[in-house]
Amino acid sequence: MILINNIKLNINADRQTALDRGVKMLGISRSRIKDIWVHKVSIDARKGNVSFVYSVAVKLANPAAEEKFSGKNRDIVVKKEPEISFGRGGEKISSRPIVCGFGPAGFMCALVLAKMGFRPIVLEQGQKIEQRIQTVKEFEEKGILNTASNIQFGEGGAGTFSDGKLTTRISDERCGYVLDTFIRHGAPAEIAKMAKPHIGTDLLVGVIKNIREEILSLGGEILFDTALTDIVITNGRISAVKTTNGDIPTQHLILATGHSARELFFTLKDRGVEMLAKPFSVGVRIEHLQSEIDKGLYHNLAGHPALPKGEYQLSDTRRERGVYTFCMCPGGSVVAAASEENTVVVNGMSRHARDGRNANSALVVSVNPQDFDNDFTKAIAFQRKLEKAAFTMGGKSYKAPAQTVDRFLAGKPGMNIKRVQPTYPVGVVHGDFDRLFPSFITDNLRQSLPALDRKLHGFAAGDSVLTGVETRTSSPVRITRDEDYQSNIRGLYPAGEGAGYAGGIMSAAVDGVRIAQYICAKYKPE
Repeated sequence: MILINNIKLNINADRQTALDRGVKMLGISRSRIKDIWVHKVSIDARKGNVSFVYSVAVKLANPAAEEKFSGKNRDIVVKKEPEISFGRGGEKISSRPIVCGFGPAGFMCALVLAKMGFRPIVLEQGQKIEQRIQTVKEFEEKGILNTASNIQFGEGGAGTFSDGKLTTRISDERCGYVLDTFIRHGAPAEIAKMAKPHIGTDLLVGVIKNIREEILSLGGEILFDTALTDIVITNGRISAVKTTNGDIPTQHLILATGHSARELFFTLKDRGVEMLAKPFSVGVRIEHLQSEIDKGLYHNLAGHPALPKGEYQLSDTRRERGVYTFCMCPGGSVVAAASEENTVVVNGMSRHARDGRNANSALVVSVNPQDFDNDFTKAIAFQRKLEKAAFTMGGKSYKAPAQTVDRFLAGKPGMNIKRVQPTYPVGVVHGDFDRLFPSFITDNLRQSLPALDRKLHGFAAGDSVLTGVETRTSSPVRITRDEDYQSNIRGLYPAGEGAGYAGGIMSAAVDGVRIAQYICAKYKPE
């Protein structure tokens, strides 16, 4: 496949113009081309000039001739399409592998293992997605929290209630395999050709259900409402797991629990599993009018029908700490993401259409293992302290404390609500983040907001709403593993975001595939 990159066109040009430009850059006749399509589209809005930047993909009728175009100019790249292989090992597996957690790492690992005949058993402490949606709705409407099944736990993992964002910074051949898997299970085909692909929470639900059904049809087993409570170790190796519904023997446990499985982390530490503290971040959600974000990015072209909802990713550095935006949700809403009683946690989500009035993102400050004496248990205690303080400040009703940016910058508690109406579903109350956070968090946020506004005009608009607390940006824990993906306890495979090896849906899914490949290459099914 030949990629022709950096085809820059004005926003009124159509895709056919991009294809024609690509053919012209190659300098060949159409008769030599077997297939041609727009591979990616991104937006260049620098210096007030808005344009589309296309990448066009071409397959020649004679694939052997493609290599001749390598290096023709810097914008033409010959790319070999990766083939993901799943080997068949010779060592007979002694028991069915168990996958703990049915988020992206877990369901992709389980799907591959099921396809290869291993009949995995999946443990998921939360509910099926159909029941989980109703449980989340009940929490939002009535403040009734189910600590086993919520926005953090349940079929699909925490990413189900975000945006279905599939952007990733990793470059791994498995990314294409994951995208193809999502498309085969109902995701829009366009995600394979988007610079910043997303599925949307509403569509992701159907994709996850279809993946579940395929695993079951291939002999896999999924145990919902079943939490992993302990592991049994014999001679340094996993020999069984303990669950809320009984013990299950196994010598292979893929641990894909997500970043909020705190009690399980403590149990693993007690069992001698090697674990480290890792960096993470805490802060707030910031909400703007989506129209104002569009103006800041697209200037006088904001609202043009050819332009998508505006997205941003901003960062600043203060006193050797990063201050940055994370998980930006265009046309989205702030969600209630608590998983423990008497705590408040916020996150964000968008539907596929991204048609909400507001935009939101996490606005967070980095914290380091050194802040907690390199002890992950102290890091978790720090998260919990903030979450409980937010619950108390919110009136002990799961409402969230909030401040508008103008009052926060002035050091005044409360909100001055104007254009931006808070979307946190349980409700917000007047907050005071100076009483909620340690000073290094509030000081860095105050200093960075004007700097970020210079990068995106309107970001620090006075009526923008800050809602707290955002504490689950990533896992504070890394469970160590060797080159064979196993921890110091043999047969224990830490995977995905909760184990410290991913940072989003795509990278977690890729990690699940990676571990499944290793198991398939070494073992053969019973």
